[in-house]
Amino acid sequence: MSSPPAHPLLDPHDLSQVRAIGDDADELFTSFAAWAEANGTVLYPAQEEALIELVSGANVILATPTGSGKSLVATGALYAALARASDDGRRSYYTAPIKALVSEKFFALCDVFGAANVGMLTGDASVNAGAPIIACTAEVLANIALREGADAPVELVVMDEFHFYGDPDRGWAWQVPLLELPRAQFLLMSATLGDVTFLRADLTRRTGRPTALVASAERPVPLHHYYATTPMHETIQDLLDSSQAPIYVVHFTQASALERAQALMSVNVSTREEKAAIADLIGAFRFSSAFGATLSRLVRHGIGVHHAGMLPKYRRLVEQLAQAGLLKVICGTDTLGVGINVPIRTVLFSALSKYDGTRTRLLNAREFHQIAGRAGRAGYDTAGTVVVQAPEHEVENLKQFAKVADDPKKRRKLVRRKVPEGMVPWSESTMTRLVAATPEPLVSHMRISTGMILDVVARPGDPFLAMRRLLTDNHEPRARQLRLIREAVGIARSLLQAGVLQRLDHPEPDGRRYRLTVDLPPDFALNQPLSTFALAAIDVLDPGSETHALDVVSVIEATLEDPRQILAAQLDKARGEAVAAMKAEGIEYDERMALLDDVTYPKPLEDVLGQAFDVYLQSNPWAADGHLSPKSIVREMWERAFTFREFVSVYGLTRSEGAVLRYLSDAFKALRSGVPAGARTEEVTDVVEWLGELVRQVDSSLLDEWEQLTSPDQPLDAPVAVPARPRPLTGNQRAFTAMVRNALFRRVELFARRRWYDLGQLDGASGWTSERWQDVGEEYFTEHDEVGTGADARGPALLIIDRHPDVWRIRQILDDPAGDHDWGLDVEVDLARSDDEGVPVIRLVDAGLLG
Repeated sequence: MSSPPAHPLLDPHDLSQVRAIGDDADELFTSFAAWAEANGTVLYPAQEEALIELVSGANVILATPTGSGKSLVATGALYAALARASDDGRRSYYTAPIKALVSEKFFALCDVFGAANVGMLTGDASVNAGAPIIACTAEVLANIALREGADAPVELVVMDEFHFYGDPDRGWAWQVPLLELPRAQFLLMSATLGDVTFLRADLTRRTGRPTALVASAERPVPLHHYYATTPMHETIQDLLDSSQAPIYVVHFTQASALERAQALMSVNVSTREEKAAIADLIGAFRFSSAFGATLSRLVRHGIGVHHAGMLPKYRRLVEQLAQAGLLKVICGTDTLGVGINVPIRTVLFSALSKYDGTRTRLLNAREFHQIAGRAGRAGYDTAGTVVVQAPEHEVENLKQFAKVADDPKKRRKLVRRKVPEGMVPWSESTMTRLVAATPEPLVSHMRISTGMILDVVARPGDPFLAMRRLLTDNHEPRARQLRLIREAVGIARSLLQAGVLQRLDHPEPDGRRYRLTVDLPPDFALNQPLSTFALAAIDVLDPGSETHALDVVSVIEATLEDPRQILAAQLDKARGEAVAAMKAEGIEYDERMALLDDVTYPKPLEDVLGQAFDVYLQSNPWAADGHLSPKSIVREMWERAFTFREFVSVYGLTRSEGAVLRYLSDAFKALRSGVPAGARTEEVTDVVEWLGELVRQVDSSLLDEWEQLTSPDQPLDAPVAVPARPRPLTGNQRAFTAMVRNALFRRVELFARRRWYDLGQLDGASGWTSERWQDVGEEYFTEHDEVGTGADARGPALLIIDRHPDVWRIRQILDDPAGDHDWGLDVEVDLARSDDEGVPVIRLVDAGLLG
């Protein structure tokens, strides 16, 4: 969260002061400039030009370099919009491409305008939605524009990182507000827009306002570009020796970023005093996951890692250490190109080529400038440095040439290393071309979907005319428009045939000529497209089934977006186990390879859900836009009593902890808000509480922020803090009890399967080795043939908990087939250590025939 300004821009509880200014452009500009100067900022010429246009009512396309103060211009635009909007309910919207940036901007705007005047909408969270200023994702504003059209009460739209207009998947959300909100004023901002001649003229045509282009190639902090032909470790050392830190070493895979950081551990980048300061700032921060131990060693050495696969709390810690000037080198991916708040002096490109999900290619000009522009900190640096590292084969060739430079015979015999197969090489000329190149023109990526059509139908007026205008007056070429029209006609016909849409014999007073025959939730287009299917599917489950709670989990999981890294890891493990089993059975190689095609990751209820979805589509054809995908991640963690760390370890997901946590957090939100009361049994509630606490103990920032923002009791002026350590695990007794019960039942299942080695791994620290477990097991199975693992075995009758302030003493009784219940295990749970470690800390006291 940003530091609040020394002087508030206005009284957050009394807007009359700014609204009294009204449309007086001179007074608006003068008062805002005075406020900025009082807070230590003198406006740059480009900022002055943009603000003068904005307070005069014009649209502005602000295409100035990174670090030139675009955020301050946006603040001035919002200030002027507050004055113009009066009390007519018109709002201003500030959009950003990712939820993390929306959240960051929300807090920054609260500091300036007061929390009572700022709200946030991200699809997950909604806070103070009636505020005059709303921070939101581009998709949220696009859906508002589709539902309400030209009559939407929108005064101003600020679109940050507007180059996302050219994103193939999400660009539609940046285009729709331009098409559907002609009464709004627009401020479009990015450092890498390219030629916007068409966009400028189009915006003026649609809104009737002049559209000013404020573009400046001159950075407040100039950049110097260099091409390095020394080995990477020498390049970094040279930069450190010449006081060019902090250095951001840019990689294009998460694995290579971590490998580079670990390789730098041999370099003493920080002094003893700096390391002591790092330790002080870290304090009691909990490095709770497998990757945490690695990161702890790195940051204490003055080296950071930053990429999307990390837990949010780890990325935030790296950012805080960097902002304090305590990290000399940060190795990360190109995520810093999306406006990440990491102050750096030098950007070092490890390569100028990347794999984009389809192919390996050279960076385009926009990508290069977006990343390079992060170098140089206004107010700190007089210049920024951008270094491009030469490919390894070029460095090696130059090194070998230097050895024989004085010997003509050896020079002629020198064998140069070739470009590695599959690599797209770059050179100094590549860097020179990118430095001089302007960003490529933005390309339209309009699309049509069922949800968009339903949004337009829901608004007053003739939806046919509205859709025709949307499909024929967008930024696509005519051939692409015709394809969109054909897609829209097909969707509309399916909706009419299914009876979801009904044509009216006579238009209604508000002009509507069609009506929806089903009730859609007000946030239909913002949340999971299949959330309504989940409600219908849960409704047909049997609440009396012993697997009901987990079946509910499976329905919800099937509607969530696929976490590719996790599913790939599950598939690899499933195939590895299948190959081992087939080898043990003596199946030949060719047959094994053929059989492997049928092996997949776990998909509970796949057939049942598939059939139910086919039936659901007959009356809800819009759901075809969604992707039903059965999977078992939360379910597996519950069934196998996995902690977060154990799950990550079993599937080798250390570098993707952030992706695992995001999925679990999304699953918790969906379970908490998407399961109807009639299906919320005690065990379902246990699962929801367990999952929420598991996520919170790993990284409380995701859930604490979401729950505080969505809580109706949350005061508008209360700060949303993200603590380094979560609340005590034992404070949520229901969730803690579920964790303990699962941990004990895991031992029961391993005992039933005679997995003595695994039991020894769990309880070796308590003195219970695999051999000791095996002795007890052999004695048990001499007397009984099996151990029950069904619902009765998991029930409360076989689990006796004796709760004390510091320790829980628990007896887990085995469900033997004779029903004697005279075998089991006794454990103690250390509550204080459990709070410290974020997982139940269990000591096995005894196991065997109960005394």
